[in-house]
Order: sequence, then structure tokens, then C-alpha cells
Amino acid sequence: MNFELTEEQLLIRDAARNFAQTELKPGVIARDEKQQFPTEQIKKLGELGFLGMMTDPVYNGAGLDTVSYVLVMEELSKIDASASVVVSVNNSLVCYGLEKFGSEAQKEKYLKPLAAGTQIGAFCLSEPEAGSDATSQRTRAEDKGDHYLLNGTKNWITNGSNASVYLVIAQTHPDRGHRGINAFIVEKGSPGFTIGPKENKLGIRGSDTHALQFSDVKVPKENRIGEDGFGFKFAMKTLEGGRIGIAAQALGIASGAYELALQYAKERTTFGKPIAEHQAIQFKLADMHTQIEAARLLCLKAAWLKDQHQSYAEAAAVAKLFASDVAMRVTVEAVQIHGGYGFVKEYHVERLMRDAKITQIYEGTSEIQRMVIARSILS
Repeated sequence: MNFELTEEQLLIRDAARNFAQTELKPGVIARDEKQQFPTEQIKKLGELGFLGMMTDPVYNGAGLDTVSYVLVMEELSKIDASASVVVSVNNSLVCYGLEKFGSEAQKEKYLKPLAAGTQIGAFCLSEPEAGSDATSQRTRAEDKGDHYLLNGTKNWITNGSNASVYLVIAQTHPDRGHRGINAFIVEKGSPGFTIGPKENKLGIRGSDTHALQFSDVKVPKENRIGEDGFGFKFAMKTLEGGRIGIAAQALGIASGAYELALQYAKERTTFGKPIAEHQAIQFKLADMHTQIEAARLLCLKAAWLKDQHQSYAEAAAVAKLFASDVAMRVTVEAVQIHGGYGFVKEYHVERLMRDAKITQIYEGTSEIQRMVIARSILS
């Protein structure tokens, strides 16, 4: 076992840390309040290669490993989870799904600009009646010979109005259940494709979350990903890698809150000494540090398994389950350590606490992760 990061991984981590401090931190509170998408910051992340990190350079990607991706996600999420979720979705769900399962023509047309960061993508699985139960797809894709007609609604779609490319999961053969589901590439601006209002959210408020409506949207046959009926398997396989990204996001949110609490504890004085010298605060910080260290190792293990082309589904579920719980516990404690200051926006920790909650919900709720883990250990 080797716990040392390579020189390249350290450089990538430091580049992400520097970007987060210099580009994301200024204005992050205002973007949260205004629900403002970090357009310029995402553009710069694309230029730096962070939107196609693990994609092969043949398709304009950076060709980096998953460990490097986890390091980047942690550093960005310490400061702005609304920006880091764009990085996660574009890398883990959209670019990965297209590179792993798309045709060469699809990779040439769609993957290249996505990996280069000149476009961003969206992954469209959830529906009003199909969240954790992804088999209950009510969006329909009717086979018309040389094309499909797409009808239905998707909910909670990250990058909903800023994406150019949408990977849409829909049911073609209801009688076949999950084996009748397909995955399609839909372009923004397609006739019949409309974007609903932006959701007013508790956290990651700068993230672009919308409902999408499809009304007789014509999708060419060549835009189906994989064979007929491959859509459900495509979604599940893609989400396995996505869980590593969200686990790393949760880790970053926790790390960011802990670092702020640690610094504040050294500076804030009560009863004639820094609160860091009070055992009650020391024990909180010790527990926070321990939990973060454990979450980080779980995230890196899942990433390492993926890089070694070993089975990583269980490890990814374990990492996401644990890291998201740690994010909630640590951010709550960070607010507590800050006292009244933790309850105001200026000190960042209240925003991190709000951002933490979504990591227990999206890309598979904590309950779904427990199901995945239970099936794995009992099989």
C-alpha cells in the first residue's frame, strides 16, 4: 500500500487549490445569494482542462487518473460546491458515459467539445415520479424507424439551462421494464425541448438546477447510446463513477468547514484564551479531523480501484455514504464552533452547511447507497 501522491497529482491538487482561492472565493457568497451560475469560473475551469480530466486526449481530454479528479473535487468544493458539481457532472456522468459507451461518431461530435470545456453537459435521469426508483421512467421515447419521439419531464437537472448536450434516459418498451429503457443524446434548442424555471434551493444555489420538458422532440437514431434497451445499464454504470465525484465533493465541503473552524478557534478568545485551548472545542476539532481523514481514504480507495480497472461499485457507495454524512456532521460543528458568527453569511460556514445536505441526496440517496452496499456484501 502506497499512501504517497505522485508529483503530478500534487501539482494538479495545488493548481485546483490556487484556482479555488483566487477565482472561486471572490464573489462566492454573492453568487449563492443571487443564485448566480459561475459562468466565467466554469469557462476558466474548462480552459485549464478540469472539465474533461479523465477523458482520453484523443477526445480533447486531459487523460488524468481518478485520484487526481478526487483531489481537484475536494479543493474546489472547499470553496464553491456550486462550481464543483459542474465539474463532477461533466466529468463523471457526461464525458465518462460518452467515452465509455458512445459510438465514435458520438465521441467526435459531442465528447470532444465537452472534454475541451467549450461546452458543458447534463445528465437527465430523475423525474417527478422516478428519483431513487430509476426503473419507473415515464419519459417515453417512441421508435419511429429512423428517429425517436421523446415526451416527458425530467427534474432536478444540474446544468439545466447552461448545458449544450443532454444525456436523457427514457422508456421505449414499457412491457420490458428496465430492459426497455434507452439513453439518448439531445441537443439544446431541439424543437419541443423547453427548460423550466430555475429551482430555488437550500444549498448549491449557484448551481443551475431546472426541470426539462420534452414534447415530441425528434431524436435521430444515431443519437441513441448503445444497443436498444441499454439505457438503464448505462445510467447505473455511469452513476457508479459519479458517486466518487460526489463523495469527493462532500469531503471538500467538510474539509473547507473544518479549516475555517480550526482557524477561527485559534483566533477567537473567551475567558482570556483562544477557544482552541478549551477541551470542548479541542474534542470537536479532533473528531472533525478524524472523520475527514477517514472519508478521504475511502474516496481515494474508490478512485484507486477505478484506476486499476477493478470493481469499485461498493467502494464508491461506501465513500459517498460516509463522506456525505461526515459533511453534514462537520459543517454543523463548524457553525457551532463559530457561535453566532457561524450563523451569518460572512463567515462561509453556514453556506457550507447548506451545501452539505445535497450530498446525501443526489446521485443516489444515502438509503440507495446502503442498498448497494447491502447487496454487495450479501451476494
